[in-house]
Amino acid sequence: MNEVLKRFQNLGIIPVVKIDDAKMAVPLAKALCEGGLPVAEVTFRTAAAEEAIRSMTQAYPDMFVGAGTVLTTEQVDRAVDAGAKFIVSPGLNPKVVRYCIEKGVTITPGTSSPTDIEQALEFGLEAVKFFPAEASGGLAKIKAMAAPYVNMMFMPTGGINEKNLNSYLDFPKILACGGSWMVSDALINAGEFDKIKELTKQAVNTMLGFELRHVGINSSNEKEAEQTAETFEKIFGFVKNSGNMSVFAGTEIEVMKTPYRGTHGHIAITTNYLERAVYHMTLQGVEFDMDSAKYKDEKMTLIYLKDEVGGFALHLVQR
Repeated sequence: MNEVLKRFQNLGIIPVVKIDDAKMAVPLAKALCEGGLPVAEVTFRTAAAEEAIRSMTQAYPDMFVGAGTVLTTEQVDRAVDAGAKFIVSPGLNPKVVRYCIEKGVTITPGTSSPTDIEQALEFGLEAVKFFPAEASGGLAKIKAMAAPYVNMMFMPTGGINEKNLNSYLDFPKILACGGSWMVSDALINAGEFDKIKELTKQAVNTMLGFELRHVGINSSNEKEAEQTAETFEKIFGFVKNSGNMSVFAGTEIEVMKTPYRGTHGHIAITTNYLERAVYHMTLQGVEFDMDSAKYKDEKMTLIYLKDEVGGFALHLVQR
């Protein structure tokens, strides 16, 4: 998988943006970046698209900006010259796809049928857009088409929102989802960038789905750990269960038999997509202890943050 597609996968959500006035591009980019999604697919549905891409990439060089609704090779050139890092099209136009490949530009063309996918495979593409997603059969159709095309990844767009986002992302053949619910035309045109920032944060939080798994308490020895767990069982009815390294009281409290990570202990937080969460948190300046990472079937299942919070070590766990 090339670097552009890996970045799609790490981001999980690709805001699909229609900009009528290029002056809105920079404040929109700011809202998306501060909201936790430094990415935008700027659609060539308006005359402002090219200038908007240029403004975004100049103001925010690290932002991952691409062009959508690209229908011609001339639009490919305009988008790339303006700073676009990827191209997305609503359908699979062989001329446009071939042109992007020749120029070394990543393109995810729109597909909605096995015939489309076979054309994409002929071009050697690893991922395609599935559009319009909900109107074309949604996740059920993607799953059906993914069965014979085992190496193809999909980026559904069209009808994706905060209610069905995770149902799509849970399917391993989904690279990312395109959506505009956090960047609607009405919000952009009204200049409601604080609202866009808020909705963007909500979208990221919905995707990652952080929840408290358990609190770990450090003890000096096994006897102390057993006594602490017994106290939680007596007071709250959290059933005690002894293991090799710790004693659980229910599922919420873990008492370590010997001092472990953290001054006082540790806190475990679950997430829907661990590796994606690490990527997003890293964008926000969070540092991780990569040596602490655990894997199963080459997928990360656990990792600790470098810094303690309130005397507790923090670790993420794949739900």
